[in-house]
Amino acid sequence: MEFFDKAEFFSKEEIYNTQAIRLKNTVYQATASRFYRGKLSMAGIKVSDIKSHEDVKKLPFTTKEDLRENYPDGLLTMPVDKMVRLHASSGTTGAATVIFHTQNDLNSWSDLVARCMHVSGVRPWDVFQNMSGYGLFTGGLGIHYGAERLGCLTIPAGAGNSKRQIKMLKDFKVTVAHIIPSYALHLSSVFKDLNINPKSLHLRTMLIGAEPHSDEVRKRIEEIYGVKAYNSYGLSEMNGPGVAFECEHQSGMHLWEDSYIAEIVDPETLEPVPEGEMGELILTTLCRQGMPIIRYRTRDLTRFIPGQCPCGRQHRRIDRITARSDDMIVLKGVNIYPMQVEKVLMSIPEVGQNYIIELERHGFLDQMRVKVEIRDEYFVEDMRILQALQKKICGLLREEILITARVDLVEHDSLPKNDGKAVRVVDKRNQ
Repeated sequence: MEFFDKAEFFSKEEIYNTQAIRLKNTVYQATASRFYRGKLSMAGIKVSDIKSHEDVKKLPFTTKEDLRENYPDGLLTMPVDKMVRLHASSGTTGAATVIFHTQNDLNSWSDLVARCMHVSGVRPWDVFQNMSGYGLFTGGLGIHYGAERLGCLTIPAGAGNSKRQIKMLKDFKVTVAHIIPSYALHLSSVFKDLNINPKSLHLRTMLIGAEPHSDEVRKRIEEIYGVKAYNSYGLSEMNGPGVAFECEHQSGMHLWEDSYIAEIVDPETLEPVPEGEMGELILTTLCRQGMPIIRYRTRDLTRFIPGQCPCGRQHRRIDRITARSDDMIVLKGVNIYPMQVEKVLMSIPEVGQNYIIELERHGFLDQMRVKVEIRDEYFVEDMRILQALQKKICGLLREEILITARVDLVEHDSLPKNDGKAVRVVDKRNQ
């Protein structure tokens, strides 16, 4: 079978042996940072205590708050003048965090991203358009360097300017694109305005990620563009894109265990959950020199998929991220994740590509209002039809989230849009 590098098809034994060696090296490197020197000392951990990959469980957790409290350079293992780049998280759920990289770190990251693209079927002869934001956001440069490492003709289109994006897709016969799912849906409306069929392009593959999305969204993207859309996973604290990626079987994302040790724990007890059960993903870097991170609490909820992938790769697969543990909405005593709402909305043919969840307070009662764009052909003057659709959406949402949400049907392309990650939840309760 064709592969990008030997590690892609490591056996379980090779994976575990590599993890043991690299974990020991990572702990040794980490002791050079102010933060981990103190943290490991308090936990009574010595480098000599690390003998196998299982010994990762002896190590203390690291949180986003730890990164913020040790800003800007408390986790560095060497002087700043040895670093060649820094990236920052988008700060989706709070203040941004900064990650530094050495040249070796960047080389390793590029190799991982190239491997990810290769397993999804991207090849050196592809023309690749990167429609992700550049700058401090890791999705731009991270994917860009991976595509060049693989050998693709790489177009650094960046985010936004939809008409220009479409012109480049056509003019340069782009075969592979990297795009945020919500922007892919928005872009389809621009194609419609220009009277261009997205399926008339040369596109065959879309790499989608950077924001949680349901399988219903993936299916919509594949249907609109006539492509295969591959899910990816990454976060800036672990470099960015390149942590895990779907292969051509689209049966879960292979997490590259030669570069990361992954655990899934109960977010409350921090104890491991049984194989196949949902929990919080914990990650440890194994190939980063300048700023290694040990047992990082990602707050992302997923599970290990049991069994082996048909592709034969032994690296364990994680399921799509269903939510973040800190994105949970508590309303009327019920725990709700925004992805539950998206799953329902995107399964309804009449619903368009955009929606917003608004949390409101009326008196002493909290309520959820869901504003939903409706496709043009269904937004008719007959109020009976719209009221029936509104009732249908309310009922399906109630079955999924166990509370009654107010549903507003709005015209296509009337809700606010964002070239970056979509803002799906607006909390107005304290306004």
